[in-house]
Amino acid sequence: MRASPRLQPTDKAMPAPSLLQLMWLASPALPVGGFSYSDGLEAAVESARVTNEDTAADWLVDQLHLTLSRGDLAVVARAVAAWRRDDLPRLRELNDWVLQTRESSEFRLQTEQMGRSLLLWLQNHNTASAAQLEACGQLRPSYPIAFALAASATQAPVRDCLMAFAFGWAENMAQSAIKSVPLGQSAGQRILARLTADIPAAVDHAMDLMDSERQAFSPMLAILSAQHETQYSRLFRS
Repeated sequence: MRASPRLQPTDKAMPAPSLLQLMWLASPALPVGGFSYSDGLEAAVESARVTNEDTAADWLVDQLHLTLSRGDLAVVARAVAAWRRDDLPRLRELNDWVLQTRESSEFRLQTEQMGRSLLLWLQNHNTASAAQLEACGQLRPSYPIAFALAASATQAPVRDCLMAFAFGWAENMAQSAIKSVPLGQSAGQRILARLTADIPAAVDHAMDLMDSERQAFSPMLAILSAQHETQYSRLFRS
């Protein structure tokens, strides 16, 4: 019997180690505490704005395009490039923007805690250099800035770094919907499928934004987040 020929890779856009590192960063198993936050979704459920699978999917797709794409994804795009050229003033500017534009104390605590946890994770790996880790620590990084450091070391294209960031968010939010609405696992997978289909467009939009076009303006989400701080019964920290 003739042996089958060895299969050859057809897409060499990203080396396998870079792809695996991005998958690792997007994994819900990454110990940054993402599972404990709902990004305001729990408050939307409490106020009956989200009541079932369809309204949960609609809410999250809107959140992807109106908040994540115009804010954090745009920051990650610029921060990855800044880490790769060791542009610390630019990184401080981007980090300050993230912290100053968080519209509730919960959202600010979330990005600070996740950024701090990801920096601790990086300190136990050989992903970033000692100088980069020291600089990141001095910034007291928000999560987008810490993620950008981790992603920049993979040497993956910036667009792929943003895909990983967005998918990690989407997977966490699908799980938040399952727990808070509540929904079944199949419904959660359908929500994740909708988000995944919209992620490329959201990433492309984020990459095209100028600094003057970047924004963090979502009034209803800010109101819900503030209400969540005193919500009587809750599963999540935001």
